[in-house]
Amino acid sequence: MLYSTKEESKTMSTQVIEKPSTRTTRKHDPGYRVILHNDDFNSMEYVVEVLMKTVAGMSEPQAVHIMMTAHTNGKALVITCALEHAEFYCETLKSHGLTSTIEPAE
Repeated sequence: MLYSTKEESKTMSTQVIEKPSTRTTRKHDPGYRVILHNDDFNSMEYVVEVLMKTVAGMSEPQAVHIMMTAHTNGKALVITCALEHAEFYCETLKSHGLTSTIEPAE
């Protein structure tokens, strides 16, 4: 059994040591935009077909809208996603002869 004197109990104190947070605060990744540029080489039907093959789940009406936007405005947003996916989509579009770029979303 341990005994303590009144003097010892007066000098004993509890100190709280704060542990630094191990969680790092990450900013929300705004993502990256995959941009399709208009060209004078590929048919509209081909562009729609490539868009639907490249972006899983893209419907024909969505692909037609993107193609027409690029045709009339010079460029169109295909998808906004994480950088790795954006690079994949961009390279896949390029491999099918379409002009595509990526840019940070804001």
